[in-house]
Amino acid sequence: MDDNNKKFYYYLLFIPALIVIYFNLEWIANGIVYSLFNLDPQAPFTAAIYFFIYEVPKVLILLIIIVFFIGIIRSFFSPEKTRKKLEGKPLFLGNVLASMLGIVTPFCSCSAVPLFIGFVEAGIPLGVTFSFLIAAPMINEIAVILLFGLFGWKTALIYVSTGLIIAITAGFVIGKLKLERFVADWVYEIKSSGTELPEEKMKFPDRL
Repeated sequence: MDDNNKKFYYYLLFIPALIVIYFNLEWIANGIVYSLFNLDPQAPFTAAIYFFIYEVPKVLILLIIIVFFIGIIRSFFSPEKTRKKLEGKPLFLGNVLASMLGIVTPFCSCSAVPLFIGFVEAGIPLGVTFSFLIAAPMINEIAVILLFGLFGWKTALIYVSTGLIIAITAGFVIGKLKLERFVADWVYEIKSSGTELPEEKMKFPDRL
């Protein structure tokens, strides 16, 4: 077993321990603040200490767990695979699928131009392309976890829902406006010339 595989299995064993700690954080915080330090429950300073001991580990554990699983999901996506999943989809369904893929795929605003060119070259409708390019940088899973940990699931849900609605609606409207004529001619003239990257055949631990 190589070092990468060992790291993966260590992480895999570490995650259940974090989950156990997460669900017992309130008990741990109460024990430290009220039993170990014997602080006054009515004092503002006590509330600040309790918040630090309870909320900070809570958010950090959520981040570690979610980033771990998002990393697994992202390891199976590439620009080529994403394009293939969006090819041939009707407008509205394509907008919804593109927006959902934009959340989990590892592409940010820095890669918007090459992704845009690749999507257009593959024949993906302009509206579907923009749904993906809007959702990818707008809806960040780290922000979702922070909002969930600090403000609750309702705030996190509003954040995700708002981003999806904006991405889907904007892409659908762009698709209906038929704005392809405004895209520079050289974008359509680009030929892939067999430059697509080969699909990876490795197991997930080897990707770490």
